[in-house]
Amino acid sequence: MHHVYALCGDLAEAQDVVQEAYARAWQRWSTVGSYEDPEGWVRTVAWRLTANRWRGLRRWFAARSRLGREAPAPGPNPDRVALLDALRRLPEAQRVVVVLYHLHDLPVAEIARSTGMPVGTVKSHLSRARATLAALLSDEEKEKTDVGTHS
Repeated sequence: MHHVYALCGDLAEAQDVVQEAYARAWQRWSTVGSYEDPEGWVRTVAWRLTANRWRGLRRWFAARSRLGREAPAPGPNPDRVALLDALRRLPEAQRVVVVLYHLHDLPVAEIARSTGMPVGTVKSHLSRARATLAALLSDEEKEKTDVGTHS
């Protein structure tokens, strides 16, 4: 492991490479186990994996430099931030039901089946979640409006 760490300079990367090398040795143990130096085989595989990752990084950096600078990603949409914040405030069961219904377009019966809740409970959670979200989101709209008028 130390030689791989010295090669790549990153402990997590070295651990990944060594783990991959041992996994490959395990998959081929009927052959590798008969080698005179199975540990040497693992070291060689780890070295090659490290070299391949470095080559891949060099190719990636070369391609990125040919493409030029990337345009900065826009910030999150304020409505999306408000919705996510409101969803986080819901009890977990209500949040699950409202996300499955409105974002995944699952029918109530399917939500009941996948969550193990009775259909009536799903409907109740959905109704309560909608009411809570409406109140939370309208409060946030009022706060935005109030802040804008008091500035």
